[in-house]
Order: sequence, then structure tokens, then C-alpha cells
Amino acid sequence: MSESLPVERGGRSVAVMSLTQRAEDMLAPDALAVARGIARLFARNGIWCLPEMPLRNNRRADLMGLDENGRIVIVEIKVSRADLLGDSKWPDYLEFCDRFFWGVPPELDRTPLDGEAYLPTRSGIIIADGYDAEIVRPAALAPLAAARRKKEVERLARTAMRRICFAGDPACAEHQEGTGAIA
Repeated sequence: MSESLPVERGGRSVAVMSLTQRAEDMLAPDALAVARGIARLFARNGIWCLPEMPLRNNRRADLMGLDENGRIVIVEIKVSRADLLGDSKWPDYLEFCDRFFWGVPPELDRTPLDGEAYLPTRSGIIIADGYDAEIVRPAALAPLAAARRKKEVERLARTAMRRICFAGDPACAEHQEGTGAIA
């Protein structure tokens, strides 16, 4: 795992996570491998994603990406049957994406994902390991309203830029929200 970068903030030293540490610390090792495989699949197909993307409803998408047509994709990663069956919050992600996928390792029993409670006509399935991934059920396109998509794309871009900035200069973390005084 990568190490936190120390930063002075308000007279005290705080740790700022690097780009890779954010995913490593927030996703279990199995989930991190699934995320890596999906990111590789997406990269080959022109979809660029961020791990652990906060949403405006106080949820956090495991992966949130943008395709070359500006459509938003969210992937919810599940690596155990208990986690899959116990998750009741995933429908909250649907209002923030044009396509929704489940990301699972090859050994996970996917049978529950065919049940109506998991909206099989709306949600796709990606099988992934640490090296690659395959879409075994495409996700249906459920286009967001243009204003919603614009807002979410802007949030995704700002989050990506903030993470890159923090990784390059941890002192920037001191000004996470900024004041907007320049504009």
C-alpha cells in the first residue's frame, strides 16, 4: 500500500491519501482486485473511472466513470454473497448514472442478481479479477436528465482534479473546498 503524505494544516500535521491509497484503504483486497480488472476493461473501451466517488445523497459509488459519449457509469462491487444479499442501498445509485453494473469476482454465485429485486433489466453484470474483466450482462441505458448529467459530470471532474492535485502537492489538501475568490 502507498503511504499517506504528511501536510501541515492549522498548526497540526495531517495525512493526505495518495490516489492509489484511497482505493486500497477503502476497498477490501478482493474488491480492489475486482475494481482493477473493471478499470482495465473500461480503459480499453474509453470509459475512465474513479474509485470511491461520493454522491450527493451521501452514498459512495465503488466506481464511477464517464464514457466517450458523456454517459455516467456506476459499478457496485460485491465480493461475498452476504454483502450482496445484505445491500439495500444500491438503488440509491440509479439516480446518478446512465448505466449501472454489478462488479463481482468469478467465484461469486450471481444467481441472486437475476431476481427481480436486483432489477436485471436495468443492471448489468461484470465478472472481474485483478487482471481483467468481462461484461456478462450489459446494463440498460437509462439516460439521466441533461441538467442532472451536467451536474454529475462536473462533480466527477472536480473530484478527479482534486485527487490529482492532492497527489501532486499534499499542501493543497489544506484548501479542499476553496473560497471561490478568484472567480
